[in-house]
Amino acid sequence: MGQHRLDRIDIKILAHLHKNGRMTNAALAGAVGLSASPCLARVKRLEKLKYIVGYGAYLDASKLGSTQIVFAEITLSDHRKEDFSKFEAAIKTCEALVECHLVSGGFDYLLKLVTRDIDHYQSIVDGWLERRIGIRRYFTYVVIKSPIIRRQLPFPSNSLPGEVGE
Repeated sequence: MGQHRLDRIDIKILAHLHKNGRMTNAALAGAVGLSASPCLARVKRLEKLKYIVGYGAYLDASKLGSTQIVFAEITLSDHRKEDFSKFEAAIKTCEALVECHLVSGGFDYLLKLVTRDIDHYQSIVDGWLERRIGIRRYFTYVVIKSPIIRRQLPFPSNSLPGEVGE
């Protein structure tokens, strides 16, 4: 599906659902100035076009037991397309891996993992190294504290006058 142009109401719908994905269709319709039926039709269209890719709850990992957040810089040995594909396919099934970014700069990938502890993290990396998936080197950053975590994407302030940045 190609890029579709969003109007002001579409952007307002996305902004409101991004802040509160649990809001009712009636509340959303009132917030964006539509009646319920056209609002629901727009939401369904935005879902179909993959602007909205899911709904979920944010969890406090510390309440679920002992966890350790770790960032890892990964540099691959080779840089052919198949090397990147091989690496990505190999790490995809790791449940502790919550983010993977191919980046420019001094290394190839930036990974974010949530593990039980440092030993758990190291066992994951050791497994990757044993499988020979193309890692030349890795560097680990252990998170001590996360004073700011924003789970919502920033919407341009000019897209929702009077609503964003207040």
